[in-house]
Amino acid sequence: MPEKELRTILVVDDEPLNVELMEAHLARDYDVNTAFNGKEALEKIKNEEPDLILLDIMMPDIDGYEVCRIIKSDPKTQFIPVILVTALSQRDDRIKGIEAGADDFLTKPVDKVELVTRVKSLMHMKNLHDNLLFERDRLDMQNHIRSILTMLIPLLLQTLPVEQKHIIVHQMTNMVERTIFEKYENELEELELAKVGVFLCNLMNRLGGDFFIENDGTDTKCTIKGTCCPWDVEEIPINPIMCNLTRGMFSQIAGRLLEGVKVNVQKTIGNDDDCCLFEITAN
Repeated sequence: MPEKELRTILVVDDEPLNVELMEAHLARDYDVNTAFNGKEALEKIKNEEPDLILLDIMMPDIDGYEVCRIIKSDPKTQFIPVILVTALSQRDDRIKGIEAGADDFLTKPVDKVELVTRVKSLMHMKNLHDNLLFERDRLDMQNHIRSILTMLIPLLLQTLPVEQKHIIVHQMTNMVERTIFEKYENELEELELAKVGVFLCNLMNRLGGDFFIENDGTDTKCTIKGTCCPWDVEEIPINPIMCNLTRGMFSQIAGRLLEGVKVNVQKTIGNDDDCCLFEITAN
């Protein structure tokens, strides 16, 4: 699974000193965002999708119990770990937190060692969960794409006029792109060029390839290198035809993510080169 540079934590507390303290304890190992009330927290959770939430209970507008209930009732956020942070220590308070869906508790004043340990433990569980979801989606996508390829590749390997092969490649590319768009539509939003390259690499890796950004990228050019082709499977032998599929996918998807983008093919494994090399440029 592609990893974020740093896992993100949202710290929610109406007392700025409490927020600053927890942020200081965690900022070395995590990307820490902050919110100072329940309404702001819910907005940031919706827009930023943090990996873990440290949530104060006693807040003036929406208390932590209600925020936690909202998080855990939404299928998009229900698996984000929530640690309730509170000065309350009664048994009934903890039961109420469990009923709201909290994954763990911390008592104020927060002890640094306990904070770091509990966050690390829940973040490990979140990583395992995310990896399982990624592998499930990757296998599901591979099965969809390969069913399309195994249906059409035999036609391409027959002795057909070039015009007919071009039509089949076009149909195959459209079917693959449609499958991808339906699966990852929520991720297809306008991006800067470097992030377009990262998206394309992640997509190819979800399909079973090994693609990465060869350079750091600039505002106008990004080079993608692939050392393992996702089309290299037993029932689909590597063929230059498949390189047209990769180029078509890159062109169509990159065009949705960034206006005026162009894809230039420099090398392909299907043409007996040592790797695939695609140069993505933008106006």
